Amino acid sequence: MLNAVVTGAASGLGRALAVVLAQRGAHILIVDIDKNGANETLKLVCKAGGSGEIFICDVSRKEDVQKMAEHSFSKWKRVDLLINNAGVASSGFVGDVPLKDWEWIIGISFWGVIYGCHFFIPRMKAQGTGGHIVNVASAAGLLCMPEMAPYNVVKAGIISLSETMKTELAPYDIGVTVVCPTFFNTNLSKTLRYVDPFQKTFSTAAFENGRLSAEKIAGMILKTVDKNRLYLIPQMTGRFAWVIKRFSPGLFYYIIASMMRRKIGERFLLFLARRGLT
Repeated sequence: MLNAVVTGAASGLGRALAVVLAQRGAHILIVDIDKNGANETLKLVCKAGGSGEIFICDVSRKEDVQKMAEHSFSKWKRVDLLINNAGVASSGFVGDVPLKDWEWIIGISFWGVIYGCHFFIPRMKAQGTGGHIVNVASAAGLLCMPEMAPYNVVKAGIISLSETMKTELAPYDIGVTVVCPTFFNTNLSKTLRYVDPFQKTFSTAAFENGRLSAEKIAGMILKTVDKNRLYLIPQMTGRFAWVIKRFSPGLFYYIIASMMRRKIGERFLLFLARRGLT
């Protein structure tokens, strides 16, 4: 039986991952701070053919994550799959975003991943059976678009961390995958922090009109894990933009800067968001 730990599993992509894993007969530690949502996920997991248990954890607290790791290995003896999925979103221009919002998103979305890796990796090495770690980042960390500085910084850090781990963990047969989606229908918009109304309007439109469901992306993630691939950029728009940026970073940011200078950047992004092209 596959033993999997999924953080942020009370809703959204985390819940979808738990259900897809259950369809494979996995035993899942459903990790979240939302007990009611976690209970609902557990019901769906059992209905889908898997089994699981709930662990209430604030991933921004290292003590909580350490206890989660200790619980997992003391009870199960091994963890085959760790998915660091829990996260939040914040938007705004640098200098306008309140520092408390920077601290909030870094605490949950970045430190939560670091804590997960820090407390699970030594135990996964010691178990001697390999395994796999999935870190959920975002195409935002690859593209660094305007008015998303806190989110961009956090997700770029997760990508860098994952790339480093890919080589470090290879001798232990522990695979690493970093997931970099663009917008899709998830619950991030419910907790989004923003500075001005446009950022909420854009994010809401982008999340609501995303063409891939959380369930579809969850399935793609597990297929990527099966193939032991490092990167997953699920949407074609994200892959296309990344290719352009890699080909000519200077030109990529020159175009975006020109659009912002002429004050057409926001209108263009909203146009794309309403058509599911972000």
